[in-house]
Amino acid sequence: MEPDRRGSGPIRMSDIEAVSSGPARSSGPASERLHATLLRQAGVITREQARAAGLSSDAVDRRLATRRWHPVHPRVYRDGEFPASDEARVRAAVAWAGEGAVLGALAAAWWQGLVADPPAVIAVTVPRRRCPRPRPGVGVRRRELDGADTRFVRGVRVTAPALTVLEAAVELGGGGPGFLDRALARSPVPFDDLLAAHARNLGAHGSATAGRLLAGAARRTVATGRHRLCGLLRAAGVGGWARDHTVAGLRLDLAFPAVRVAVGVRDRTIPSDPGRDAEARWRRGVLHRQGWRVLLVDPGELAARPAAVLAAILRVVSDGPTAPAGATRVAS
Repeated sequence: MEPDRRGSGPIRMSDIEAVSSGPARSSGPASERLHATLLRQAGVITREQARAAGLSSDAVDRRLATRRWHPVHPRVYRDGEFPASDEARVRAAVAWAGEGAVLGALAAAWWQGLVADPPAVIAVTVPRRRCPRPRPGVGVRRRELDGADTRFVRGVRVTAPALTVLEAAVELGGGGPGFLDRALARSPVPFDDLLAAHARNLGAHGSATAGRLLAGAARRTVATGRHRLCGLLRAAGVGGWARDHTVAGLRLDLAFPAVRVAVGVRDRTIPSDPGRDAEARWRRGVLHRQGWRVLLVDPGELAARPAAVLAAILRVVSDGPTAPAGATRVAS
């Protein structure tokens, strides 16, 4: 047997460096894929992603045993070199929820910049065929979402803006009306998109509350629009109009009696309510038989393009009472 000669001979500097540096981190395409995934996902990675990047199950387990990786949810980990951030918390929740998971409600609103702070509980929606067990800090809903109600933002599938606003308003409880009003004022989504998203999700968790919130927001928008319309007419020096004018027992919010023109602010929730829609049609019929015309002003256009709305009103009023009767919409 050959004698062990490792202890003999001069000690080379390369030998010292090899011993003191310890095991070097692996390099190459697999390591690069792993690092790219961690960077892209705020340090969060699933076991499946780690295996796809080239790590063996033993290598994953070693990272967990040495606390290099920290378990967040079953089969979802965070690399210790990355901070435990809100972004990592959200990504981990969606990753744990698995295939088809969609980030929703306030968490989706935070992810898309609609609120300043993320919620304590991250809401995710999964397909009905799947039933993941509840996890601390993660709320799970099971339902199918229409393709129009989802999109990808920074690599995470989230509810689209309209459904996000509705779900977040419901989750906020007493703060929901104010949040909805602010969202509409900033115009991240048109009111009609909110109505369409609500219609696609009727019967889902919170849909009844969302409907009441929408109706309340519409009433407040109409009231604000009426106030803004009166201010616009006063500022322009337009005369000949009156508020709360009565015709055939019907009260008109704003009217030009001399030319028989009624001006109203459009309530976008009326077409989706058969009872209120029928009442609105009946009112227009009564006014039509009295020789009146009805001009409906869009509240969004009134806020964004007041000069154009004013010009449209003046054109109708200047036509006089001989113009065809009926309902006219301004920029609706």
